Amino acid sequence: MTPFDFLLAIMVPMIWGFGLTVAKAAYVYVDFPPILLMAFRFALTAAVMVWFVRPPWGLMKPIFWISLVSATIQYSLTFTGLHGLDASTAVIVIQLEAPSLALFAAIVLKEKLGLRRTLGMAMAFLGVVFIAGQPRLQGSLVPVLMVASGAMTWAAGQIMVKKLDGKVPGFTLIAWVAVFATPQLFLSSWLFEDGQVPAMVGAGWIGWGAVVYLGLIMTGLGYTIWYHLIGKYKINQVMPFLLLLPVTSVAGSMLVLGERPGFWEFIGSAVVIIGVAVIITAHNDEKKPSP
Repeated sequence: MTPFDFLLAIMVPMIWGFGLTVAKAAYVYVDFPPILLMAFRFALTAAVMVWFVRPPWGLMKPIFWISLVSATIQYSLTFTGLHGLDASTAVIVIQLEAPSLALFAAIVLKEKLGLRRTLGMAMAFLGVVFIAGQPRLQGSLVPVLMVASGAMTWAAGQIMVKKLDGKVPGFTLIAWVAVFATPQLFLSSWLFEDGQVPAMVGAGWIGWGAVVYLGLIMTGLGYTIWYHLIGKYKINQVMPFLLLLPVTSVAGSMLVLGERPGFWEFIGSAVVIIGVAVIITAHNDEKKPSP
């Protein structure tokens, strides 16, 4: 991986981790329905980005299915589940994305995982446990199952993207995924949610500011970088960077929601970083020629 792409890979969990905090702020301060928030998110992405790309006519069908799986179904599950979870539980459960993606890549794409990379993943997940402390299910298992299902659905969607084999540039791909996902999400919100009109009227700068960040930064910029990376490198080479997401989520919660992490959060962040370093160095060692 080139130094520039390495920096891009680090940016992804930073952008997505802070986006999780922004979405929570919209829930806490505005009570924005989760699927409706995602609908406006992708609507903004599509409205801004689609004018700058050519339609990939020959690949519209797979892009439609990618949008359905990795955007509509995944975000409906994940963010509806997150609406009902405390932060510590959410941080743990959402990390199922990384091992699910690694597993699917090994099964579907026949990518080698390896013992050292597996050890690094285990260390990173242990760090997530430290960050989360003692998660509380708050008497309901349904939100946890929704987030877990969303994580696995997201991983399946990324395998679908990888099978495009880089034929669609990342900017073009996320623009057209957003075009397809927008009406799907608005329909899902209409079918499964209520309170949309009061939420839109009372959204204020917090609610619409969240839409702008989620639509332009988290989706537009974040997924453009991510699709570029997985189109260029093996899944198991870029996936470990996502294990840094809980570190940035904690930092974002401190800045936006006023949360103050304790000793275990700092220890956990360090363990996550060490785990990711183990995975990255494992890949570099695999590239070295035998003496």
